Amino acid sequence: MADARPLLPVVTAPTLVVHPTRNAFLPVAMARYVAEHIEGARFMEIPSGDVEPWWDHPEVALDGLEEFITGTRRAAPTDRQLATVLFTDIVDSSGMAGTLGDRRWAAVLDLHDNTTKGLIEGNAGTLVKTTGDGVLATFDGPGRAIRSASNIREELAKIDVMIRAGIHTGEVEIRGEDVGGIAVHLAARIMAAAEPGEILVSNTVKDLVIGSDIAFLDRGTHVLKGIDGRWQLSAVSEPPAPRATLHERG
Repeated sequence: MADARPLLPVVTAPTLVVHPTRNAFLPVAMARYVAEHIEGARFMEIPSGDVEPWWDHPEVALDGLEEFITGTRRAAPTDRQLATVLFTDIVDSSGMAGTLGDRRWAAVLDLHDNTTKGLIEGNAGTLVKTTGDGVLATFDGPGRAIRSASNIREELAKIDVMIRAGIHTGEVEIRGEDVGGIAVHLAARIMAAAEPGEILVSNTVKDLVIGSDIAFLDRGTHVLKGIDGRWQLSAVSEPPAPRATLHERG
């Protein structure tokens, strides 16, 4: 068998060396040697034991080939869906933590987390994550989000915990169990603009619940940090019914 290793340095064509990582007959070190001794060559391992690994993992092989030929790789498609986003946080959480001390504050946070989770799910929402002293949740409609925020505000007031909330409806990007996108940023900025105890919503949310029993107070236009333009905001003026309580959830 001829030894072609001395010829590798004279190869001038663009070269991509593809090798199956777990192949028992062709050690991966052999492929690395080839790539290292061809000037400008690229090396790509595919997690396969097959001599022709592109059959096991065609998506990996094709992505690598595309990047090698074109110089770029297509971004993975983003899963987007329409949702109503709710952000809440505890008003003056730092002050409360300092007053209560670590142990009592931790107990308050545990009660807050359990209460909000139950009331979000009781209004057919999804708790995306807690944010330390608040929550991020999504709903399939703005009315459910408003009712959930009202329920949370009322229940937590019983233990002297005041919240503020922001709600916006728009397309969100699904990132595993998390969500992102401009709609999420908007809801967070709207929450930041809310007064203590206030549930503030975008005009989009207000328009979507026209004809319901939910009443609003005009809060004027606001410049929201990091968001272009001015945004018309409204505050929920009355806790909407029906109310999903912890007892009713069982």
